[in-house]
Amino acid sequence: MSKWFRENAPISARELTDEFQRLKRGSVTRRHFLGVTGLGLAAAVLARQPGLFNSAAYAQEDLGTSMSLATWPNYHDPATFEAFTAKTEVAVEVNVFGSNEEMLAKLQAGGTGWDLFVPTNYTISTYAGLGLIDPLDLTKVPNFDPKTQNTRFTNEGTVDGKVYALPKNWGTTGIAVNSDKVKSKVTSWKEFFEIAMTEADGRTMVHDYQLTTIGNALVSLGFSFNSIKPEELAKAEELLIKVKPHLYAINSDYQPSMRSTDAWMTMCWTNDGAQLNRDMPEIQFTLGTDGGEIWSDFYAVPTSATNKPAGYALLNFLMDPQNAVREHIANGAPTTDSRVIALLPAEITGNRIVYPDEAALTPLEFGAAVTLTDPARAELMARFKSA
Repeated sequence: MSKWFRENAPISARELTDEFQRLKRGSVTRRHFLGVTGLGLAAAVLARQPGLFNSAAYAQEDLGTSMSLATWPNYHDPATFEAFTAKTEVAVEVNVFGSNEEMLAKLQAGGTGWDLFVPTNYTISTYAGLGLIDPLDLTKVPNFDPKTQNTRFTNEGTVDGKVYALPKNWGTTGIAVNSDKVKSKVTSWKEFFEIAMTEADGRTMVHDYQLTTIGNALVSLGFSFNSIKPEELAKAEELLIKVKPHLYAINSDYQPSMRSTDAWMTMCWTNDGAQLNRDMPEIQFTLGTDGGEIWSDFYAVPTSATNKPAGYALLNFLMDPQNAVREHIANGAPTTDSRVIALLPAEITGNRIVYPDEAALTPLEFGAAVTLTDPARAELMARFKSA
């Protein structure tokens, strides 16, 4: 009798089945499976499971039972996470944030517990430079295909030749207006702030997010969305302090107030604009003719993540076009992946809220990295909120 059989008693059929299911989920390694079951039994089972050892499930490390995602309001289809949990038995805890500054502060403080999060394009170089996110191991994300990505929206995921983030989607920051309540046409940020103090007095919302709130105030005055010039910031602050008493709220989660009609007008991201207009056609979405923001959001793995295997597993799941298309249909933001575009229904790809024409995009600016950590903009936003 061999040494192996002297030291290892045969396991029961039930135990074999349990170990095999753990292997399929990626909860145990092949070494563990072979060690517990014995090579002969393993071979017999695996012979009836072609391709298992080449599958993502086999390659995974122990995924645990839960993971944490940090993201934005109204940004995912809950069914996405239910499907991921059904496949992996890993529950997804979703944490919602209203600004990249808030995300940065949490990461710098340490101990977030996030295993995956959703940063915006202009923040990634800062996160990488501060050592807050890992370069990605793309062998763990076989569903991602760089050849199908629109590099106009995805280049900022790469810093110094290393890929730190993979694209979720792109979009714009525009204006949502309830046309049953506000009869004036709002086509620019200049008009947005004027109407906030007149026809939409007490019914207007701005983001709890310096990039867009300060940026759009700057645009309304004829300046760059990304300006950090003291004299231009001073004029933007003057405008924001003037409009503050007329606002309904400063909040990046504005959908509930727009749906209840407590608010009639708000700064609005593409996906929210599409969702609101779908359910309440009287809520119309427009881009500022005077400028504003175009953005792309990514997925990244924090260096401090405690369950990186699950973070990678969810990332790979989200990069699968079959999963991504359902996420985009529910979410409303435009995709960067041509594989997903090919799967989307025509009513989405033809929706000008989601996929505006090039002329509407031309005046818009991507956020600049300097705005994330610029103290003058941070202090301006703090003064505005406390005024």
